Amino acid sequence: MALKAVARAGVLLTALLAPHSMAAPKSELWSYWSAYQSQSSIKVDHQIWQALLSRYVLLSDDGIHRVAYGEFDETAKARLREYLDAMSDIAPTLLNRDEQLAYWINLYNAQTIQVVLDHPRKKSILSMGPLFSLGPWDEPYLTIENKPVTLNDIEHRILRPIWADHRLHYVLNCASIGCPNLSQTAYHSASITQQLADAEVAFLQHPRAISFTDRGELQLTSLFDWYLADFAPDVFGLLAYLAIQRPDLAADLAAMAGNADAKIKYVYDWDLNVVD
Repeated sequence: MALKAVARAGVLLTALLAPHSMAAPKSELWSYWSAYQSQSSIKVDHQIWQALLSRYVLLSDDGIHRVAYGEFDETAKARLREYLDAMSDIAPTLLNRDEQLAYWINLYNAQTIQVVLDHPRKKSILSMGPLFSLGPWDEPYLTIENKPVTLNDIEHRILRPIWADHRLHYVLNCASIGCPNLSQTAYHSASITQQLADAEVAFLQHPRAISFTDRGELQLTSLFDWYLADFAPDVFGLLAYLAIQRPDLAADLAAMAGNADAKIKYVYDWDLNVVD
């Protein structure tokens, strides 16, 4: 029986929330950033960011990209600050849509690296925010077009509502093991569509995204719990989406959808994605 049909006949799955479960911000448009210039030929220079990615982002044996934060010398740190300053001097509302998309993704990831470098003794990004806060995401590190901008602004008030593309969750990196990989390649307008597709495939092939335990329990990244509505209307739709992406697991996912006792365990590793 097709997964969709099984899902309709099945009983709602019970979700076991992982430690560090957290409510995700809603997708709420900051309308100012909706402006764009469809005919703009302005190209943003990401060469500095590419050089840093090439040198400091390494593929480990477990398939996770880790960052050699400890190897950033003063020259590299200065280059990262130079890149962030250059990005802050750009007016993204004057760019075309694809150029904007690459701009915001690269800026988000670069600023996240800067946050980690500013907290060299911390083991998780969750402890890198102000006192009594969970993480740095609401800090206005950036000023763009004379407006203070936070990481949460970029993700939840600009990228998610404007592009409405679930694959954004696969390209934004939160400096954590559980997060999809920080790409070793900067994002560019000419290749952004393929880069989003490649990021989706790469993450969903890794067990930290989807796997079955020895006891047959389905284990999914908490991204699917926090942002379910970005992927599917409900958990059955999510299972159908995953079955398409992972045909090798389609039969097991169909069995999960039709099992009244089935449970999903959502997991996320907040340890820093640092080179061991």
